[in-house]
Amino acid sequence: MTKHISETPATQFLRKHGAVFSEHPYAYEEHGGTTVSARALGVDEHHVVKTLVMQDEAAKPLIILMHGDRKVSTKNLARQTGHKSVEPCKPEVANRHSGYLIGGTSPFATRKPLPVYIEESILKLQKIYINGGRRGYLIGMAPQLVVDLLQARTVQCALEE
Repeated sequence: MTKHISETPATQFLRKHGAVFSEHPYAYEEHGGTTVSARALGVDEHHVVKTLVMQDEAAKPLIILMHGDRKVSTKNLARQTGHKSVEPCKPEVANRHSGYLIGGTSPFATRKPLPVYIEESILKLQKIYINGGRRGYLIGMAPQLVVDLLQARTVQCALEE
């Protein structure tokens, strides 16, 4: 018997657009990050994609999608997106921009439309696992879907953890 998973704004958005995705609930751990979710799903952490809400020098928000086992070079991200600087938003600010709680942030159906950037190497993966809009809930999909549905632009700003 499959456990019923309640809809989130992200899954509603995906269904509305006819997107093909799989659902992967797991036991959320505070500050566990992609290490915990990758282990729970039995997948390589490189295939788990973090949704990070950042802001530019004018405090305008943007989303960067990054491999779970990589960090974002904010310097490279700023340069490639035409900003002076980029830094992570404070959690409460990120929540306000996205409409999601930290640890449950999905790039789909954010409270207001935000520019989305995706680490280029993510598109080389067959399948990615990305937050479905709730803590302890990932959705699996082809990475190209993110580009198609969100007009995500590719950047190269990954740093080894």
